[in-house]
Amino acid sequence: MVAIPSQFVIAPMFSFAVTFALIWLLMRVNALKVLDYPNSRSLHIKPVPRIGGVSLMLGVLASWVALLPTELPLSVWMGVSLLVAISLADDVFGLSVWWRLLMHGSAAACFSTALLAGTHGWMIAAVTTVAVVWVTNLYNFMDGSDGLAGGMTLIGFSCYGLTAWLAGNETFAVLNLCIAAAAAAFLLFNFHPARIFMGDAGSIPLGFLAAAFGVMGWIDGLWPLWLPLLVFSPFIADATATLAKRCLHGEKIWQAHREHHYQRLVQSGFGHRNTALFGYMLMLAAGASAVWAVGQDAAIQLEIGIAWGGAYLMMMVISDCYWKRRCGD
Repeated sequence: MVAIPSQFVIAPMFSFAVTFALIWLLMRVNALKVLDYPNSRSLHIKPVPRIGGVSLMLGVLASWVALLPTELPLSVWMGVSLLVAISLADDVFGLSVWWRLLMHGSAAACFSTALLAGTHGWMIAAVTTVAVVWVTNLYNFMDGSDGLAGGMTLIGFSCYGLTAWLAGNETFAVLNLCIAAAAAAFLLFNFHPARIFMGDAGSIPLGFLAAAFGVMGWIDGLWPLWLPLLVFSPFIADATATLAKRCLHGEKIWQAHREHHYQRLVQSGFGHRNTALFGYMLMLAAGASAVWAVGQDAAIQLEIGIAWGGAYLMMMVISDCYWKRRCGD
């Protein structure tokens, strides 16, 4: 029987406990009156506190500081701290989209330059910066239905942790499991009917970490570069396809809308709960296939990638056809 190192239990449990306690306290003071009021683009019908992501991120950071303080590059600490602060300010006061993008780009550029420019060249660092900014924002785009982003966080970072552990890097595994544990605590309050939302202060830094940790695992030889793409493919496929369609239609891509496939699934009568459960099944299948495929040869990995690409294309075509018949859109 394989012994499980104590840090695999202690650090995630600490992250879970801090997140749970902080959200519970926020609920007692009505989340400091920072509410998400319904509008024409919302899927909820009554005001809901919107800064639960602050507690999630504080739970993660507290576990890292207390138990793993020297295990992350300074650029990651700086990026996460900057994005939590700027996103919280946006949740509370509202900031212009260009100011937010400037901060997102700064965090991504700092990370990519520090980790990649010297060893892989400036071109790779520049491409990575754009990719990190995109994943940072798509995570926010996909945080629009009860339990969806929290579930992606729990499942996605658990897959990172499991793959890192199988590759022999226990410390990096625990760093990821701390994020997953905090997401589990958050989901206790966010699964439908949600009593608190993640807000930008949660979704933006989580998107950054999904991209940054994906790159770090690749640099350290823990997984191929395609693994993060497949693990988070339910979010990547929906957000990227929706962005492409909005660009083709000449729409302002930075404006809030209800055109993502998961949003249309909720609106079609499937509901928040069923949409989340369907999303979890998709996320688990994508994540499990990614973790399994790491140990297979290149031909099998390619076949899995093609199969998932075809599956997403089929699901999106069916979704679009159904929506057109239902709404004449």
